[in-house]
Amino acid sequence: TIILHSQIPVYVFIDNNAASAGALISIACDSIYMRSGANIGAATVVDQTGKPLPDKYQSYMRSMMRSTAEAKGRDPEIAQAMVDPRIYIENISDTGNVLTFTTSEAIKHGYCEGKAENIRELLNDAGFENYEIIEQKLTTTDRIIGFLINPMISGILIMIIIGGIYFELQSPGVGFPLVASIIAALLYFAPHYIEGLANNWEILVFIIGVILVAVEIFVIPGFGVAGITGIMFIIVGLTLSMVQNFGFDFIYINYLQLIKAFFIVITATFLSLILSFYISKKIFTSTIFGQLALASTQQVKNGFTSADAQYLTMIGKNGYAKTILRPAGKVEIDDDIFDATAESGFIDEGEKIKVVRYETAQLFVRKNES
Repeated sequence: TIILHSQIPVYVFIDNNAASAGALISIACDSIYMRSGANIGAATVVDQTGKPLPDKYQSYMRSMMRSTAEAKGRDPEIAQAMVDPRIYIENISDTGNVLTFTTSEAIKHGYCEGKAENIRELLNDAGFENYEIIEQKLTTTDRIIGFLINPMISGILIMIIIGGIYFELQSPGVGFPLVASIIAALLYFAPHYIEGLANNWEILVFIIGVILVAVEIFVIPGFGVAGITGIMFIIVGLTLSMVQNFGFDFIYINYLQLIKAFFIVITATFLSLILSFYISKKIFTSTIFGQLALASTQQVKNGFTSADAQYLTMIGKNGYAKTILRPAGKVEIDDDIFDATAESGFIDEGEKIKVVRYETAQLFVRKNES
């Protein structure tokens, strides 16, 4: 549409072939120039295997080709014959195949203004004397985007994303793994989004997947539907962000690219988990980590106990049996009632007792003979 309605004359140079969308773009230009041996046509809409799509797609393409040709003063019947092999034009399209022109045929039938072997020859033939040829070059931004969407780099970013999520879920509140995961996710999704590969809903699916996994770990006991669904959403979001699709329409998707993207995501995920297990084991047993976290065991023989300090202070105190201890019962010490166990034998109600020790959350007493 931009080319078709451009206020500046647009010239196209067909260096080799202008098929499919290339044919439509060429017809939208004001002037077409072709090199010897070049071709234009064959604009049937096909899938990734080369099989023609249903007629509703062909009808739309025929309409675009026809209207574009009319707008540029070219024969619309020839334009739609480049899409539909059923179009019959005597001595032009009468073989039952979609129409494709060579350079000389395109010139003869008004689909090429002239033959040129290079851009300078085109400009000279078109009557331009003073001109400057400016070639499109990759900018720094283009190079960065190209670097980030490289499959190997994408795989590394996926490993950082998954690894960061794993470490953050293992040790909530640390912060660094989460920050690393977020930065990696931005570097992964942003270039794919700019290139038109990642859609909004694909990024949303990934985010929902992360939330579901977190909910499964921190809120729902066990590991079930939410966790499995979350993992699936994460994989789907990462995979579909690497391939071209239009919304929820997957008709034009390149399934070879989809399989390749899925393989990259699965491989990166497994490698990330394996490395995460290995690294976490090394970190938690390292000397540096040992200086930051308590690694020793608090043994009773070293004076450590989990007992309530109140009960420890009762050792050596005297009281009497509130009930019969056989061997468990209740005792009264300092006007308070406690559960206690006779160290040996039975102790009758009312007999004097003495606390001898406190173990396993239980007071042990014996008869006080004094």
